[in-house]
Amino acid sequence: MMNAMWMQGVEWLAAAASDPEACKREWELGDGTVLLEAGRRWDVVSVPRQLGLLTLDILWYDPVRTPGPTLVDSAAHRLGFFVPPDPAGHWVGTGIRHVSKGSWVAVPPPYRPAGAVEWIVPPDGSGMLHPPLALEVALRRAQETLAVLAPVSAD
Repeated sequence: MMNAMWMQGVEWLAAAASDPEACKREWELGDGTVLLEAGRRWDVVSVPRQLGLLTLDILWYDPVRTPGPTLVDSAAHRLGFFVPPDPAGHWVGTGIRHVSKGSWVAVPPPYRPAGAVEWIVPPDGSGMLHPPLALEVALRRAQETLAVLAPVSAD
């Protein structure tokens, strides 16, 4: 039995679909993922896994705010941070992709993984997303940390 937060998360995610009821049926009866269009209720900032995990760790240290919905795709070695839709958004960094209007995201239900895709931080149904500025600051800090830890090549 799913708990109330998961059910609210299901409703919130399904609301991004053109047919929310069909979306929920597909989660239950299909392969476990549905394709939802970015740019309607949220965008996704997709980053390489190592950068994403360190960024998420930095975000957890914010005493005021819990991180927003975050997906991991183990097959692609990427994390996806759900942010407010921003058609003019510009995210800069090696391997950083901004997924917005016209792009589709494979999304499992909040209560279980589907193949290689699963929620690290599932949506809670409140509509909370990662604040872009906080995510940008955390990404920069993570990139700086990874640059310090990267092995120095001898020329």
